[in-house]
Amino acid sequence: MPSKPSIRAGIVGSGFSANLHIEAIRRVAGIDVEMVGVFSPTPDNARRFAAAHDIEAVGSLEALLDSSLDVVHVCAPPAAHEALAVAALERGVNAIVEKPLTGWFGDGRPDFDARAADMAAARRGAVDSVRRMLAAETASSARILYAENWVYAPAIQKEREVIEKTGAQVLWLHSEEAHSGSHSPTYGFWRSVGGGALIGKGCHPLTGALYLKRVEGRARDGRPIRPAKVGGRTHALTRLPGYRDQGHLRTDYFDTEDFSAMHVVFDDGTVADIFASDVVMGGIHNRLEVVANNHRTLCNINPNTAMLTYNPVEAQFDDIYVVEKTGTKQGWAFTSPDEDHFTGFPQEIAAFYRSVVDGTPPESDSSLAADSISTIYSAYESARRGGAEVDVEQL
Repeated sequence: MPSKPSIRAGIVGSGFSANLHIEAIRRVAGIDVEMVGVFSPTPDNARRFAAAHDIEAVGSLEALLDSSLDVVHVCAPPAAHEALAVAALERGVNAIVEKPLTGWFGDGRPDFDARAADMAAARRGAVDSVRRMLAAETASSARILYAENWVYAPAIQKEREVIEKTGAQVLWLHSEEAHSGSHSPTYGFWRSVGGGALIGKGCHPLTGALYLKRVEGRARDGRPIRPAKVGGRTHALTRLPGYRDQGHLRTDYFDTEDFSAMHVVFDDGTVADIFASDVVMGGIHNRLEVVANNHRTLCNINPNTAMLTYNPVEAQFDDIYVVEKTGTKQGWAFTSPDEDHFTGFPQEIAAFYRSVVDGTPPESDSSLAADSISTIYSAYESARRGGAEVDVEQL
């Protein structure tokens, strides 16, 4: 029997997304994965993460990248993504970069406030960051693998098959991600995450929509259909003077928005409407609807009815995971039997590792990531201009 291929991997970051990645790595089949270690600029966090997952805490980024890695998982805050990915690519290490790929993070001042910032300059800054990352990838033997799990969610991949096999023309996409706020302690500060709900939540449903239009174009004539124009609106609903904070929503947004909408026009004239917000209770709402010339599909990523439970007493489920961000386990719940699977996390990592082993291009690559960032920051500029349509630069 032939031996399985092997991959040496490391992780940068020790928070929520790093935990998702290492759990997904453990589910990769057919490839031997050697976890070299984890690096975090906060040593105590790295040591805790390493102890929890039985791996080594590495003292520096350089030491990790120079450990004959094949892959590094970039799970740090978005403001660090460019520097980390470029450092990996320069060493020939494939970079699995969490979403969003990159962004614009202000003028460098620790008290930066984006509420009066020039969003045209923000768009230029974000696009320039993408260009630098693409240039580093072009010059490298390695690749950027864009960790957008929506692309690999089973419902989205099934819709990919429908579009490809029926020759569908997708006329309108309606997609949304909403819940009650991020896990990240730095969320709410533009200087760390590059924006609010529009990028932090909106990158998911937007990239899902961008991906399916690429699939359509690729199936029809080998040319991906890409975003051409966008209109955007953003709002800070929990900072309104009349907002009454009752403790059920996260409200510590310093200079970022908690509600957003994008209207995307593709280069074939079809459209998508993307909503993202931090003001929705009752769990995560991840949904993509496809309206085509020959079918209609509802992709219910979260919640879905794969499993429903009724629990009359909260304490009975104290040590049972139900579903993310519902706030209570009492009553009826959309209990997820395998939440990571439905959201595409293990499929994403397995696909990336296969790409590294056999050289096949990933479905979620740097080009898709570039379109996502360019669209998002064009939408920020549009929002600052009251929703006026802005061209999306195709990189």
